[in-house]
Amino acid sequence: MEQLPYNDYGSAMRRKLGTRVQKLAIDAGFSCPNRDGSVGYGGCTFCLGEAFSPSYCREATTITEQIERALRFHAARDRRADSYLAYFQSNTNTYADTEHLAKLYYEALSHPSISGIIISTRPDCITSDTLQLLADISKRNYVAVEYGIESVYDTTLSHVNRGHNFAQAIDAVTRTKAAGIDVGAHFILGLPNETKHDILNSIHSINALCIDFIKFHQLQIYHSTVIDEEWREHPERFLFSQNFGTEEYIALLIEIIRRLDPHIAIERLASQAPRHLIAHSPLSGIRPHDLRNMVTERMLHHDYRQGDLIER
Repeated sequence: MEQLPYNDYGSAMRRKLGTRVQKLAIDAGFSCPNRDGSVGYGGCTFCLGEAFSPSYCREATTITEQIERALRFHAARDRRADSYLAYFQSNTNTYADTEHLAKLYYEALSHPSISGIIISTRPDCITSDTLQLLADISKRNYVAVEYGIESVYDTTLSHVNRGHNFAQAIDAVTRTKAAGIDVGAHFILGLPNETKHDILNSIHSINALCIDFIKFHQLQIYHSTVIDEEWREHPERFLFSQNFGTEEYIALLIEIIRRLDPHIAIERLASQAPRHLIAHSPLSGIRPHDLRNMVTERMLHHDYRQGDLIER
């Protein structure tokens, strides 16, 4: 098989852990400080919680039950793995006292199929005590933290009511890396008022974070969100994303990948959600696997590689 033109997350994890792993999503019942008033109210303008959790999370109660349902879910789809990582995905999964976090994390790790945990959270919601807990767990199990950063531009973060700035993201990533924990980050492509030039310029700041893996999401507009109303009432704020189609999105991804540090593993090129929740998406009907193949084929055809546009 021809070598991929970018640093693929699955391959990177096999090299790191020496085994093929599958993430099992967990909804541990966390809230978000951007909804309950701790940081803000109403949440991010683009957020719709139900778009991010698999059905097996919503239909089970305990973490152990969710793991069992997840194992059956993936087995039914012939998704094979040698070991599994519990992925605390929904909402802000460090938003609790350390004692409660330890109880939840260790319940997941007590399952015989689970070899590690991945914690999804916000850059402004990671304390020194939580980092120490995760560092202690990492002595025996694989641990990673994923930060929803979304943009490197403070004006954008403020506009979408994110509730944190980019300096807080830099601080969170730096402290987490110093604790010896792998770090991932999420970024959304096509947020209000950001141009293609802005997005491509942001890759330099992303590279400087020295993260281990990354997820890119196209801006999907979900029904009944604040950004859905903004999309309809202020189309001038979305001039770039309004012109997105599959071809334009693939071209943008390739330009991004060619500027991205080759040490950063790419986990996701686009997000996916149930179609009935989506009011607008540039990739309606395109499966993530097909998108990945299209990007790969285009890059191989032109002999492009991840990071080949970085100035040495």
